[in-house]
Amino acid sequence: MRAHQIMTRKVITVKADTSIREAADLMLQQHISGLPVVDDTGKLIGVVSEGDFMRRGEIGTQGPRIRWLDYLMGPGKSAVDFVREYGRRVGEIMSRDELVTATEDMPLEQLVRVMERENVKRIPILRGDALVGIVTRSDLLRAVASLAREVPDPTADDDHIRSRVISSIEQNEWHPTRLAVTVRDGIVHLSGMITDERYRQATIVAAENVPGVKLVHDHLCLFDAMSGLSFPSPEDEGSAKAG
Repeated sequence: MRAHQIMTRKVITVKADTSIREAADLMLQQHISGLPVVDDTGKLIGVVSEGDFMRRGEIGTQGPRIRWLDYLMGPGKSAVDFVREYGRRVGEIMSRDELVTATEDMPLEQLVRVMERENVKRIPILRGDALVGIVTRSDLLRAVASLAREVPDPTADDDHIRSRVISSIEQNEWHPTRLAVTVRDGIVHLSGMITDERYRQATIVAAENVPGVKLVHDHLCLFDAMSGLSFPSPEDEGSAKAG
């Protein structure tokens, strides 16, 4: 398998001048741990993640000042640390040096090696300079779970079916957030988050109406905004009880 077969295509991004409060709220609302940062042309210029919010002045977790280290290295490092701890915009706290990226055709084996070597949880997928997707550990987990169900390996036609399923679902206002679609031999597995139970059947029907789809498995989680809890699909809940 290759990156384009499991990547999330609808990538949520922010700009360098986005406030850190807005970025933090967005990460919480979308249940994601990191955001690619792009410029006005859509070019990737950095990544902001949960780790960038750990050392912050607002919550009193800024790093301790080590006087002898400042003496050896000069005030430059202290200035950089101050900006990361008290900066108000994403561009001031994001990671931008030596961005770890991959291409659409990178084999998953190689992609996982890169994630392990660089100790990153997500890899933006580029087509030239354009950001076209992102692969996270969650995407890899879904791929492993799908293969564990003993569904045959993908064929070239499965890629086309997957693209048509995604397009059929995402053109509607009720589409799930963080939609992930896996297709194996015409069998479709849908993952993502819905906020209304009525969206579940609509999403399944949209997938079922795509030519070439033989069967649709529902792994859509229901998120309850009032309680902040999420609930597995009836199919997954039934499988868990049966197991």
